Amino acid sequence: MLHAQTKEAVSVSINIRAKARQRDLIDQAADHLGRSRSDFMLEAACREAEDVLLDQAFFSVDTGTFAKFQALLDHPLPATDKLRRLLKTKAPWDPPANAAKRRSPPRGQEALGAARRVSSEK
Repeated sequence: MLHAQTKEAVSVSINIRAKARQRDLIDQAADHLGRSRSDFMLEAACREAEDVLLDQAFFSVDTGTFAKFQALLDHPLPATDKLRRLLKTKAPWDPPANAAKRRSPPRGQEALGAARRVSSEK
């Protein structure tokens, strides 16, 4: 257990090469969120890694077990308080509720707003 705690606390370097336009895009997005390039890239990479790993779940079961599983999917058990609590529980990798992030507007909204401002100034 001590090894796991020590490994988690040690910071390591990750180096990647990027084109200038990629770096500029990343910097623009990081600035928009008030984050450093490193923080932005690490969070985005970790989020993608979690998605990839969570999507790779493969279960191999015999025919009888699969039939039981399919029956449960077709006829789910009624909701209970315990199930409701479980479904409301945040995943360990989800940010805490008090970590408010500034949401970026939908793609194109900033350009549309700028175009409207320019046309109204004429």
